[in-house]
Amino acid sequence: MAAVATAAVLWVAPVPVLWSPAEARDAPVSFADMAERLLPAVVNIATTQQIPAERRRGDMPQPPPGSPLEDLFRDFFGDRGNRPDRPRRGTSLGSGFVIDPSGVIVTNNHVIDGADEITVLLHDDTQLKAKLIARDSKVDIAVLKVEPPNKKPMPFVKFGDSDKSRIGDWVVAIGNPFGLGGTVTAGIVSARSRDIGGQYDDYIQTDAAINKGNSGGPLFNMDGDVIGINTAIYSPTGTSLGIGFAIPSNLAKPLVDQLREFGRVRRGWIGVQIQSISEDMVESFGLDKPRGALIAGVTPNGPAEKSGLKQRDVILSFDGKDVPDSKKLPRIVAESKVGESVDVIVMRGGKKTTLKLKVGELEDSDKQTAALKGSGKGPTPKEAEPPGTIEPFGITVARLTDTLREKHGLQNAQKGVVVVKVTDGSPAAEKGIKVGDLILEVAQTEVSSPSDVQSKVKELQDQKKKAAVLLVESKGDPRFVALRFQN
Repeated sequence: MAAVATAAVLWVAPVPVLWSPAEARDAPVSFADMAERLLPAVVNIATTQQIPAERRRGDMPQPPPGSPLEDLFRDFFGDRGNRPDRPRRGTSLGSGFVIDPSGVIVTNNHVIDGADEITVLLHDDTQLKAKLIARDSKVDIAVLKVEPPNKKPMPFVKFGDSDKSRIGDWVVAIGNPFGLGGTVTAGIVSARSRDIGGQYDDYIQTDAAINKGNSGGPLFNMDGDVIGINTAIYSPTGTSLGIGFAIPSNLAKPLVDQLREFGRVRRGWIGVQIQSISEDMVESFGLDKPRGALIAGVTPNGPAEKSGLKQRDVILSFDGKDVPDSKKLPRIVAESKVGESVDVIVMRGGKKTTLKLKVGELEDSDKQTAALKGSGKGPTPKEAEPPGTIEPFGITVARLTDTLREKHGLQNAQKGVVVVKVTDGSPAAEKGIKVGDLILEVAQTEVSSPSDVQSKVKELQDQKKKAAVLLVESKGDPRFVALRFQN
């Protein structure tokens, strides 16, 4: 199976042309003028770091103490064979580009991560020591600073508007593949808004050749503006197969500005857990089609709770920006200005409601997630009730008892009914419901006993509903699950 690997590309900015962005452009006769103009602003980056001795004990054979082979190993391996605990320095290569004549350089975080020393090689082979200004691991961006040679302004490039780039537009790159440096490649924008597994992914996909060592290089449009930072490739071999990914400039530039100003990225945060709306959930939440971000959990005392947002609300718009699905909301919120009050439009009970929310700042995500899980003492059932089977969905549920709480690692404050059996191949099994999960609600009605679940499911069947939406909590994380009734 193909793998996603980091890879740097140094992009060449195309020569400015006379056509407007909305018009189709013929392929240029040559990219030579563009390459000549922009090569001086693209740099190669080399890093060194000390490899701890404990990480390399097994990478060199050692003869038994006092063995006659000791002299042979010493002759062959040199001083390394006699001093296996001596630290060793490793190197890595990448790319970057100058965005300010004072010597400010942008690259990928993974290019310089863990480096003890960073060296920048200019197009004329001048070597400069670089200082790390700040970095952001979530979007994989780092900002460096070098002192310009002879204190003269350095050649630089500027960010463009990545949103204007269309699928099929020409792009050009200059990079440092495999340490070769000064390599120019050209291609087109193959796709937009690619998600390859990160929280804020919105990559530009290109078929311009990107290989290992190209990470951190710029992707240029035909006006010579940086519209992306090349970051990853999709390849089973680690070499270019024509599928590369670049961080769009409209995502990168605000982060670079914050890294330069604050030394960190100040991301917006509202304190909710969200999920997508499936086709089976549309009717239950009063929607006309699957859209928006469904709130599965709300952080106590977070911005969302303070603004009046509730579990089961579907966020349709945030700060005037449409929320087509749950994948878009984290990026929209993250890009919002911390401390700013924004309008949030939600679907609640089949009606649209507008709320005012003050955006908070994203801090320790683990702490914020933990705030959703609840703790402390809670009520215990007053009387026993036998487990009940929910035939349409293939599950058996039981009222929470101290024994079941201990068995499944549930806290006293957690409520609902616990799943004690799931039939293989059942609707519940297909949607990932497991033994030990909690069912908190059925069709927006809280349940605390097997009979609560059974009666609500029967009510939905009598109403000829196509599916029942359950609020399920698994290991402290709530989510809504739509289970279809079997015909």
